Amino acid sequence: MGKLEGKRVAILVAQEFEDIELLYTLMRLSEEGAQIVVATLPPGGLHTRPWLADKPITGRFGSTVPLVVMAEGNRYTHLLISHLDAQEFDAVAFPGGFSPDFLRIDDATLDFTRDMHEAGKIVAAICHGPQVLISVDLRRGTDMVRGRKVTGYAAIHDDLVNAGGELHDVPAIRDGNIVTGRQPDDLPEFVGQVIQALAEG
Repeated sequence: MGKLEGKRVAILVAQEFEDIELLYTLMRLSEEGAQIVVATLPPGGLHTRPWLADKPITGRFGSTVPLVVMAEGNRYTHLLISHLDAQEFDAVAFPGGFSPDFLRIDDATLDFTRDMHEAGKIVAAICHGPQVLISVDLRRGTDMVRGRKVTGYAAIHDDLVNAGGELHDVPAIRDGNIVTGRQPDDLPEFVGQVIQALAEG
């Protein structure tokens, strides 16, 4: 029996997510017994390479959601973000890539993340993922970055500081119920912190 039996985790992605940050997080958390919901915006929308009106949610390196190489219903299920209810989850995680650009302006994402944080659930973000937390702080009045120890990809260090975070250039860091990670190479440390936080909860 894994450390996370009975825990339910939502991983939120939109077009152009960082493939490995979704896949590694999904596999490690499910390996520990967590039930994973990969939640997305509707297909289509703004995206690149190539633009198709009904293009499925696709990572920067071609992984799609639903995942072609994994049967839905085994290690994960798929829902739209607008169908999520914070009362049904123990944690939410945000991979990076360009996905956070779309998620940070989606009202359902902002509301769900606020509700998770205010309920004391684990909120985790890696690479560019903390951009979503910055926007929830600004638009929903939370304190997921402001006044907390955080990390993220080098390109968003200025954003984290400007949002009131205490920046640490480390693989992963936890401050209360918030876990942030730096980049794909740091996935073991990042997911390890998420597992520890969930196991303690």
